[in-house]
Amino acid sequence: MTRVLLIADLHGRYDRVDSFLALDPELVIIAGDITQFGPVEDAQDLLARIDVPCFVVPGNCDPREILEALEESDAVSLHGSTMSLGKLTLAGLGGSNRTPFGTPFELSEEEIDSLLGEATGRMEKNVHTVLVTHAPPHGTLDQVGENRVGSPAIRKHLGRFDLVCCAHIHEAKDVIEVDGTLVVNPGPAFDGNCALITLGDEHRDIRIELLTV
Repeated sequence: MTRVLLIADLHGRYDRVDSFLALDPELVIIAGDITQFGPVEDAQDLLARIDVPCFVVPGNCDPREILEALEESDAVSLHGSTMSLGKLTLAGLGGSNRTPFGTPFELSEEEIDSLLGEATGRMEKNVHTVLVTHAPPHGTLDQVGENRVGSPAIRKHLGRFDLVCCAHIHEAKDVIEVDGTLVVNPGPAFDGNCALITLGDEHRDIRIELLTV
């Protein structure tokens, strides 16, 4: 089994990080909005505090130069890429689909579809195949008022994965299952929210606990 800590939406507030790491994860995933529009050096300082393997995608509130900063850090940027570790395969997509706010890291649906298509084309299907994306799939943990604001392009690729780790919508902390795929939003980490994911040795042996520290 592998214990995975999932956090997202820190927005530059890192005071809960030691409490998160006290959960003793073997691996950390950060699903975007590490900073509040920068600076990227803050993200590098945060990642230097994590002493287990860490996999990251940026969020829409992270400046685009964070991609270079992630490459220079000890963490692994999953944006537009995929990698395998034993029985786990990870793919990632940073930023978000278009918002009304013109935030720094937004992508068109065509860009999202192209990046995910290229990544999944190289992806090794594994015991556990996981997508880490800041934006949620359309219709899935993406409700803001009466509106659904998730990405249709991410939803298009949903069936390729056993688990989708997303964020972006602070009010959508939950775990749901959509057509056989688990989708989790851990809630905003600046309020102490996280998810502890236990990956078993068998396909679909995935347990998720939503926590507040």
